Amino acid sequence: MKTSFLIAAKVAFLRALSSAALIWITTLSTAQAHEVIPSIGDMRVVDGEVTFEIRANLESFVAGINLTETADTNESAQAATYDELRALSPDALAAQFEAFWPEMAENITLRADGEPIAPQLRDVTVEPTGNVDIVRFSTFTFAAALPDGAETVQIGWAPEFGVLVLRQMGVPEPYDGYLEAGAVSDPIPLAGGGQATGWQTFFDYIPVGFDHIVPKGLDHILFVLGLFFLAARFRPLLLQVSLFTLAHTITLALAALGHTDFIDDFMQESLGIAFIDVVEPLIALSIAYVAIENIFLKGISPWRPFVIFIFGLLHGLGFASVLSQFGLPEETFVAALIGFNVGVEVGQLAVIAVMFLCIWQAVRIDRGANEVGQGFAIYGVLLIAALALIALNPAAMRTALENEVWLFLGPLAAIFVLCMASIHFRDHLEAYRRLVAVPASVAIAAVGIYWFIERTYGTIMGA
Repeated sequence: MKTSFLIAAKVAFLRALSSAALIWITTLSTAQAHEVIPSIGDMRVVDGEVTFEIRANLESFVAGINLTETADTNESAQAATYDELRALSPDALAAQFEAFWPEMAENITLRADGEPIAPQLRDVTVEPTGNVDIVRFSTFTFAAALPDGAETVQIGWAPEFGVLVLRQMGVPEPYDGYLEAGAVSDPIPLAGGGQATGWQTFFDYIPVGFDHIVPKGLDHILFVLGLFFLAARFRPLLLQVSLFTLAHTITLALAALGHTDFIDDFMQESLGIAFIDVVEPLIALSIAYVAIENIFLKGISPWRPFVIFIFGLLHGLGFASVLSQFGLPEETFVAALIGFNVGVEVGQLAVIAVMFLCIWQAVRIDRGANEVGQGFAIYGVLLIAALALIALNPAAMRTALENEVWLFLGPLAAIFVLCMASIHFRDHLEAYRRLVAVPASVAIAAVGIYWFIERTYGTIMGA
């Protein structure tokens, strides 16, 4: 009787989890298509003026989207306006931005030797409209006259304009800065010499790498969780994560150094598509593969280490595409690359640590620990806390997670429920695997398959 009830409970949980996954993957895929990207600025001194050439997503500026408070433009109140701007011709969008410029100029901080100087718009260049599901980059240039004898410049802009990656050009030991939203740069020597040391660059890029995993790297989070749910034991997890880390470190370094550019050039010339447009669907396929294998296998198969290594190479190319969006400082390239990679690893370990803490009590009880009452109490409190935070949807958490609170806490709440079911059916063989690891893997596989289909379709339509 208990066995049949366990099967019925498992089926019910799988159905509920599958329904939740359909809602979840829709939100996840939308975030991928409308991700907020940092602006990149090149600073030069020409004929007594300091000039800034900024590569950015102008639609988000003109629409009035607060880029600090959202990672997905579809979630902003100005989403409809943003989409209308994305469909405009280059000349029409340039005209819209020129009309918006006076408002933006008021929110740019620009100082020479501590004294304010006024920025003047010089040029706006907008890329062709193209696929409206892909972020369109444009370039605008502004300049300000320098007082005689000026030695330093500072720049920053309002938080709603998002992150600014600033690079000084044409001087020895140039300044490179990753300015968080609302930050103002340190005084930048106009003659050069403001370059950060290797150690400073290393530590500056650790949070950049971490941020790409938590909270922005939803696909990488799911892949790591796919590795985690194979078996809640240290040795198989260590083997998988080590292989994945080694592989993505190799391709991240090769791509960042430009040694994979020939592949992109070949694909552009022969197929008319970018290499990253092929990599992204394959990353989604990697998520589905590891999760599906979890459903049918209880341990590491002979081929799984090799497959994980290959998929790790693909994920490294995905990390490299992020770095290419804002570049790495040339003089401290190695330090920045290592710092970014360390941040990625810390982010992955953070994901594993959080999930380990979430399921550990259920695993202990599944292995014979007599802590049933304690287990129910822990998961009951965690479930209530997660549901309360989802209901309250606090602004502080939305800002930190850069997405809706439920997108992260909803799956955790489901895990808590599954862990409680595992404890309830603890007398049955492999209750944790059947009621926690397998349903979680089903949900992860559903997301991976959906992403693979969506990204493949997007690549074909964009070709």
